[in-house]
Amino acid sequence: MENLSAERSEELLGILKKRFEKHMDRHLGLDWAEVESKLKKSPAALSSLHLMEETEGEPDVIGYDKAKGSITFGDCSAESPKGRRSICYDQAALDSRKEHKPKHSAIGMAKEMGIALMDEEQYAALQSLGKFDSKTSSWLKTPEAVRKLGGAIFGDYRYDRVFTYHNGAESYYAARGFRGIIEIT
Repeated sequence: MENLSAERSEELLGILKKRFEKHMDRHLGLDWAEVESKLKKSPAALSSLHLMEETEGEPDVIGYDKAKGSITFGDCSAESPKGRRSICYDQAALDSRKEHKPKHSAIGMAKEMGIALMDEEQYAALQSLGKFDSKTSSWLKTPEAVRKLGGAIFGDYRYDRVFTYHNGAESYYAARGFRGIIEIT
């Protein structure tokens, strides 16, 4: 992954700052100056956030661990990021498809972006900050025991609650993508 140009870095920082200030309820007690300082010291994280933004994830700060000094960004777009839909779960699932293969997998795309898929706990925490995926769904980091049996999990928000479901890992739908997360120390 390449570092961003100084111009693109400043543009991205401006976008992130504006979103941060618009949604202060997602990160109470945290100051933008601290976030910006960490981002400027981490070109790799800034590049990952750029890719999250480019795929329409609308990343924002969703967690802060004062003891570790870490800040967590997650995809906060209302629906699963448009640039990351119609993909199966992982490479093994992609390889298993004989026909009508999707172009990519969630795990593979996340790795290329330098981020991880949200797990069930992180997804539930995100949903406590708003209503996400009311028309789409998002692949979630799947427990190894489920994956070994050929499945994968995904979540969405319907009927005023968060649901976690299962599907074959090789499945893919136009309305299913994945939400990423990145921790910056």
